[in-house]
Amino acid sequence: MVKAIIFDMDGVLFDTETFYFQRRADFLATKGLSVNHLDPSIFVGGRASQIWQRILGDDYDNWDVPALEEEYRVYKEKRPTPYAERIFPEVKAVLERLTIQGIPVVLASNTDRSEIERALLDAGIRSHFSHIFSAMDCEAPKPDPTVYMKAASATGVAKSDILVFEDSAKGIEAAKKAGLTVWAIRDQHYGIDQSKADKLVDNLEDAFDLLRF
Repeated sequence: MVKAIIFDMDGVLFDTETFYFQRRADFLATKGLSVNHLDPSIFVGGRASQIWQRILGDDYDNWDVPALEEEYRVYKEKRPTPYAERIFPEVKAVLERLTIQGIPVVLASNTDRSEIERALLDAGIRSHFSHIFSAMDCEAPKPDPTVYMKAASATGVAKSDILVFEDSAKGIEAAKKAGLTVWAIRDQHYGIDQSKADKLVDNLEDAFDLLRF
């Protein structure tokens, strides 16, 4: 029986991946760089720090990567994600159902904590989450399982009674390594390997109809 839910953020609560992809491509274009040679799925669920080597390729050692990362951070700050516009339409109703039934709801994301807080507040859903965990506060991001281990502990229920919602290969792997059951929101765009998920669903509304909450 499911007694607690852990959500990933991007691609599960918010339709942000296309926005991120375009913003990243626009920034890199200002540097004369392109990601057209890369599989789009490598960006989903990850952090830029994990993929600079892939982006820069053989020229990696010729770049000041920390300076590039800082420029990208500033670029993103000037072009913030419009979370209120990007929340999936079924999310608020699903969270309200869980809150009414007293099901603990926790968030575990690779995204920076301050950005998580802004996303939840902008979308008007922060109050539904008892805890939030950012992999930025852990020694390593997903697919390392630490962020999910912390999130699972915070629910106060047995791992066997927790259900995780993810979309990325890295996130699914992290949750499985943490010993958790994972349902993945079916990828429609990027060719993400979701084969390690316990179940695939089209959206959260369909998932919670199956769970009969």
